[in-house]
Amino acid sequence: MQDNSMGGMKIAKKRQRVKLSARSRTFLLITIPIVALFFTFNTLPLIQGVVYSFTNFRGFGSYDWVGLRNYVDLFQDARVGSSYLFTFKLAVVTTIIVNVVSLILAMALNSKIKFKSALRGMYFLPNVLGGLVVGYIFNYFFTYILPEVVKMFGAEGTSMLADSKTAWIAIALVCAWQSIAMNTIIYISGLQTVPVDVYEAGSLDGATGWTKFRHLTFPLILPFFTINLVLCMKNFLMVFDQIMSLTKGGPAQSTESISYLIYNNGMSGGQFGFQSANAVLFFVVIVVISVLQMGFLGKKEEQL
Repeated sequence: MQDNSMGGMKIAKKRQRVKLSARSRTFLLITIPIVALFFTFNTLPLIQGVVYSFTNFRGFGSYDWVGLRNYVDLFQDARVGSSYLFTFKLAVVTTIIVNVVSLILAMALNSKIKFKSALRGMYFLPNVLGGLVVGYIFNYFFTYILPEVVKMFGAEGTSMLADSKTAWIAIALVCAWQSIAMNTIIYISGLQTVPVDVYEAGSLDGATGWTKFRHLTFPLILPFFTINLVLCMKNFLMVFDQIMSLTKGGPAQSTESISYLIYNNGMSGGQFGFQSANAVLFFVVIVVISVLQMGFLGKKEEQL
């Protein structure tokens, strides 16, 4: 009897190993095409871009190796410097606007109000729309509707997009309007993780209003704030659709973002190699900024 039971256990273990090996082979067969597609459409173009950044490739024809000349020229090109300044200004201002407004909306929608679920769905709607679609809609608004409204009040009605001093503000408003939705949802998720006991204990100590938010709510939703801040900064540094549909870098190249400059001059301006170097540098800048943000805010989370 004991020998039969031992034999049964060995057979069961053998069958289990066979099942595990078959399952592993299935997972491997599923993974191989995914990895192949990722390498073909993501990793390979990235490697090619890095290679082209050391050449004078124009996007067609032959090319020569120029070493680090493209990278040196990047720091001497005034147009590249202006695009970086504009992009960072837009990213910082829009990130602040989005996170402040999103947090206020999240706290309002998380409170006991009627039609709360319907309002959350309405606020998320802008995020569903494509960036180009939103940009073209607001282009019409800033070009035709808003100037006519201003004229009704007796002022001179000109398009915000036609003035280099106000065009970037219009872009920031469009970017913020579309991004607030996702950030609001993330903040709502964070607020729902705050225990009710914390607020009850705080109320006993007399915590209300700003004091309650600063010492109770914000420290507990700091991880969600970190996520929103990093994602916002990354997305706004890479702004492209709104520039393409609103201003195309104008007027007078005053709203030319880094992504748009790379696309415009790289694809049709005969600077494929030079702009590939710009793209590599931009990639490094975004990675460094994201790492610094995560490190700084991570230390704040540990302190709190």
